[in-house]
Amino acid sequence: MGDLAGNKLFTLVRDFFKSYLPNMRKCSPNTIRAYQKALELLFDFVKSEKHVKLNEITFQMIDSAMLEKFLDHVENERGCSVATRNHRLQCIRAFYTYVAETEATAVAYWQELKKVKSAIAPKETVEHMSETAVTAVLEQPDTSTQKGLRDMFMMLFLYQTGARVQELLDVRLCDIRWGSTPTVTLHGKGGKVRAVPLREKAVEHLKKYIAAFHPNQGKYSEQHLIYVIRDGVKKRMTEDNVRRLVCDYGITARKVCPEVPENVHPHLFRHSRAMHLYQSGVDLMLVSQWLGHSKLDTTLIYAHADTELKRQAIANAIPEDSPLSEYLNAERYKVDDEDLLKQLCGLK
Repeated sequence: MGDLAGNKLFTLVRDFFKSYLPNMRKCSPNTIRAYQKALELLFDFVKSEKHVKLNEITFQMIDSAMLEKFLDHVENERGCSVATRNHRLQCIRAFYTYVAETEATAVAYWQELKKVKSAIAPKETVEHMSETAVTAVLEQPDTSTQKGLRDMFMMLFLYQTGARVQELLDVRLCDIRWGSTPTVTLHGKGGKVRAVPLREKAVEHLKKYIAAFHPNQGKYSEQHLIYVIRDGVKKRMTEDNVRRLVCDYGITARKVCPEVPENVHPHLFRHSRAMHLYQSGVDLMLVSQWLGHSKLDTTLIYAHADTELKRQAIANAIPEDSPLSEYLNAERYKVDDEDLLKQLCGLK
């Protein structure tokens, strides 16, 4: 394969992010950040593997073997799920598709990376925390300090609203509506917007947080609700910052509460809240709308998980030699059963 110059690679990267995605594809800032994260991680990995500087990376250095190795690194060393692994691959493919359409000499690189296939995700119940575990994690920050007050509020917000970490960090003060029924506007995937009601406990902590971190800001301010100060300027906090602090609180919480999972991450609060709502009797359609899912099928994981948990509990209570054990076949409880799906969707 003929090689494009290394600086040409980064010229194409710049055009991809500065022109193609925002202007031609009309991608949202959140989508663009996802592409940026995937390519940034890939380039950092290539730097380490090839022992080169960033500006020395070329297209030739990134073949299918390198990409496979990177994706294994994402899953095995960074501890990401198969879904995240596949999403990183999808973002990288999108960039190479753009490159192939822009530079005829780069088609060979695009074809080389097409050899790398998406991984098959194992079918498993959705990961979530019990209410006891959630409480244990929320109790870890020292709320007598500003950092502790902020960290506890962020985790409580993630749980009470079911927000994705990106949605939390995108919230601005003007997105909060007070009044008799306070709500927050969340900006989700694909530019989708939804209003989520804030419960009394969340409002109480929100007021404390704003008093401490936004004492002079009006309710129509464009300032990010959660921020960090860099070079004297308030800027949006990064997703990685939140992941690190949530993970750390999870580790300390596990020492006092064995129910806390080994790996606590921001999305776990979203899964946990959805499961708790479903288990308390909230209609699956309402849970789907509350989470901002575009398809009800996506929300069915909570019904599946809850059904599997009940099946396991029953199985544990019935001896293996009992004649009832034959009725505990997991296949009988699958949520993809058509009749059950129709019931969950309100068709029966």
